[in-house]
Amino acid sequence: MRVYLYFIFSAMILFSVSCAPQTCYENTDADVKATFYLESNTTDTAPTNTAPDSLTIYGLNMENDKLYDKSFEIKKAELPLNILASACTYVIRINGVNDTVGFGYNSYPYLISKECGYTYFHDLNPDSLTYTTHKIISVSVIKNTITNLNEENIRIYY
Repeated sequence: MRVYLYFIFSAMILFSVSCAPQTCYENTDADVKATFYLESNTTDTAPTNTAPDSLTIYGLNMENDKLYDKSFEIKKAELPLNILASACTYVIRINGVNDTVGFGYNSYPYLISKECGYTYFHDLNPDSLTYTTHKIISVSVIKNTITNLNEENIRIYY
């Protein structure tokens, strides 16, 4: 009888340990990483990665859902993409002046790991890039594949 109880107790321990859920420690968000560069007035110096004095970002026609609201010291902003859409436009207010930045993209599922599951990665279409130039001087695509890695995707020169 004692051997039988020992066997049942051992089986319960093994079963409970083997069925414990694993934890996901990886970033699963694949957002556009936009860095800000202050354009110098002279041709002698290169632009520097500089945070605007004040930064506000929200989706076009979504002013009540701000991603950044009068934020300071933001050198890199993360802009989420909608997997159900193929284009988006953001309003970017730098030091009180509004501009828009828009781009098209394609989304596709990507398996991160067994523990983390799936997410969506995106490919930016560089030909679809549009922007206004009230405060922004130019915008360039650095890397058009949007993943969950901490990589610069677009540069915004102001």
